Amino acid sequence: MGSAVAAIAARREFFEAMVVADYDPARAARALPAADPRFAAAAVDASDQAAIEALIAEHRITHVLNAVDPRFVLPIFAAAQSAGVDYLDMAMSLSAPHPTEPYRQVGTALGEAQFAAEPAWKDAGRLALVGMGVEPGLSDVFARYAADHLFSEIDEIGIRDGANLVVTGDDGEPIFAPSFSIWTTIEECLNPPVVYEAGRGWFTTEPFSEPEIFDFPADIGPVECVNVEHEEVLLIPRWVGAKRVTFKYGLGAEFIGVLKTLHQLGLDRTTPVRVGGVEVSPRDVVAACLPDPATLGDRMSGKTCAGTWVTGTGVDGRPREVYLHHVVDNAWTMAEYGAQAVVWQTAVNPVVALELLASGVWSGTGVLGPEAFDAVPFLDLLTAYGSPWGIREA
Repeated sequence: MGSAVAAIAARREFFEAMVVADYDPARAARALPAADPRFAAAAVDASDQAAIEALIAEHRITHVLNAVDPRFVLPIFAAAQSAGVDYLDMAMSLSAPHPTEPYRQVGTALGEAQFAAEPAWKDAGRLALVGMGVEPGLSDVFARYAADHLFSEIDEIGIRDGANLVVTGDDGEPIFAPSFSIWTTIEECLNPPVVYEAGRGWFTTEPFSEPEIFDFPADIGPVECVNVEHEEVLLIPRWVGAKRVTFKYGLGAEFIGVLKTLHQLGLDRTTPVRVGGVEVSPRDVVAACLPDPATLGDRMSGKTCAGTWVTGTGVDGRPREVYLHHVVDNAWTMAEYGAQAVVWQTAVNPVVALELLASGVWSGTGVLGPEAFDAVPFLDLLTAYGSPWGIREA
């Protein structure tokens, strides 16, 4: 993700310097754009708050963009807070299921630990912009735009994500290779999905519940989507009025089958097990056995679509249904940036947000989601980056 962020940012002039940090300094160095003195590489342990604070001080950092696994959200978040700088992330602090009714009640919600720190961020006059990727992120911006410009009353906001991406092996045949972190995919797909309803609040359901066929634009076509735990359901109702908020992901039968098998075998667990005298997390083993998603671009074809489906009453008082969407073609992202489509689509949005913060177009204090800000400047700038969005009326 860091290499895609750097590649996108390199074409813009809103910053003086950017430090790309990784546990492996060689990996950080490989992410740097060639011959651009604004970029530097550094080594840091994302689990070590003190080390992150030292890195912030050494380079006089003003904004920390967290582009790593959500397991490391809290130490990076806390380091930025302690150092007195602004913070952005693309995934929020992890959840924990309800101890007795995991498929009815919310336990520890996504981002709960971050929102608990909101008073301290606000008192310090600093901003933590959470969930600022594509989903969450752009999808939340779409929700804000719909509420402000398209609807007088919203019945449902449903995030719908689908793709027709195919990854092929050396023999040219399709292979199982997730286009995003399998660790995170297992986490969000096998945790109890969260749904929001006005008057009831947040509640949970069974994984892969409420299957539906959603027809995606740009020749992607119909894809079966199911409920998945995701940050938008926890973010959108805080700032946007809607009777119901859902998140459904177009996983497909094969992917769902693999995830169910991993769960049945206990390979989704994060608690280490002892193997030959060594303790190892089963989920880490699964992640290590699959190819790095960032390296799949040359073997990937197709398009990915992130979007927000909204129903309700339009500003003219008539029933309205729209799908605000952002489609990215892997062939284009590889040709333009050398990054596969899902990685690029996630990375472009925090860069757009950073530019809006640097220019003062977006500003705020506390722990805020993307829907807390005016959507129009963001969508205009995203288009200026060469990646337009669209609206489909029902």
